[in-house]
Amino acid sequence: MTDTAPCPVCGKPAQAATRPFCSQHCADIDLGRWFTGQYRIPGPLVDEENIQKNEGNDER
Repeated sequence: MTDTAPCPVCGKPAQAATRPFCSQHCADIDLGRWFTGQYRIPGPLVDEENIQKNEGNDER
């Protein structure tokens, strides 16, 4: 018998088919959180002025 981490969305036991989630529903909720920007991966600060300059250089 192995201990598995609980579902990160609802806390129920994870299922093998949808690990680390308990269901496809919780997996979809998690994916939606990534798409809407609720989850973020930290990175260096970005200078907005440089972004605008670089976007203008994309026109070819």
